[in-house]
Amino acid sequence: MPPRRKTAASQYAVYTSLALLLPASTLVGYAIGYWLDKRFGTHWLTILCLILGSAGGFVQLIRQIVRDSNDDGSR
Repeated sequence: MPPRRKTAASQYAVYTSLALLLPASTLVGYAIGYWLDKRFGTHWLTILCLILGSAGGFVQLIRQIVRDSNDDGSR
């Protein structure tokens, strides 16, 4: 049985979510780090959480790209 092709609307939804994924994960990482810095009186947790949030966004972006490249029939 051939694999089902995704509709244009579903592909649009996936790529729109990818466009929002990286800035959202970076913002969430920054917010958590800022809150932790205020809570513990430090100054380095904001930068650490910002980097972790950005890295998490890139990991998800790469996972989606690999998943899409495998779905194109290039197995």
